[in-house]
Order: sequence, then structure tokens, then C-alpha cells
Amino acid sequence: MKPTIVGIDHLVLRTDNLEAMLLFYCDVLGCEIVRDEREQLGLVQLQAGSELIDLLLIGSEMGKLGGGAPTQYNNNLDHFCLRLRPISPQALCRYLRLRGIEVPNFERRNGAEGFGDSIYIKDPDGNTVELKSAL
Repeated sequence: MKPTIVGIDHLVLRTDNLEAMLLFYCDVLGCEIVRDEREQLGLVQLQAGSELIDLLLIGSEMGKLGGGAPTQYNNNLDHFCLRLRPISPQALCRYLRLRGIEVPNFERRNGAEGFGDSIYIKDPDGNTVELKSAL
């Protein structure tokens, strides 16, 4: 029987910049820490809607398995997209700019729920995060 994908469960970002990543994902984007295993596993899990974003410390035993730290040119992934509750592009841009986030122009892109306007921003480790509103 063929498996059926129902959504993304979690993604793991390797980092050596945990505090800045926590500020970005929790304070700017509204994720919440649901599991803090820094001492045991070198891992902090963040709730992002119904999915998880795991931040894995590069210096931890698990983190060392993936090689060196991500850089602007050697990232862990191309990008990932976070679906947002409805928000106008103007309100989202204003919110991000007030937090020092560089905001490019919105573009129409396809995603899990069809075409819609989205933007690409960077997290503190240089990973590209696409933000797409249901609007």
C-alpha cells in the first residue's frame, strides 16, 4: 500500500548560533519551545503551528554527525515554507521591518494550498524561510 503524506512533521536546522535562532523563531515568528534537551541531546524543539522545528547544536554529539556549521553559502537546506494565518502583506512587512528583518518584494508562488503571495527572509544562520499567508 502506498503511503499518504499528510504534512510536514518536523525539520531539523543545525546551528552554532542558538540564542539568535531562538530569538528569531520564538520572538519574531512566534514559535514556542516545547522541549529543551540542550544538555542531553544538544536539541531544542519549537512548535511551529502543528509542526516542529528542531534546532540542533553543531557541537553536540548528534550535531557533529552533520559536519560543520551552516554558512551563507553552505546551508542545511534550500528553504522551507511556513504557512501563516491570514495577514496582509503590508502588515507582515511592517512587523518584520520593525524587528530588523530585511523584507524583499512579495511574489506569487505555488505551495501546498495552491498559489499565493509569499516572501523569502533569512534566519540568523542564513537559512531561507518562506512566509506564506492564507490571504
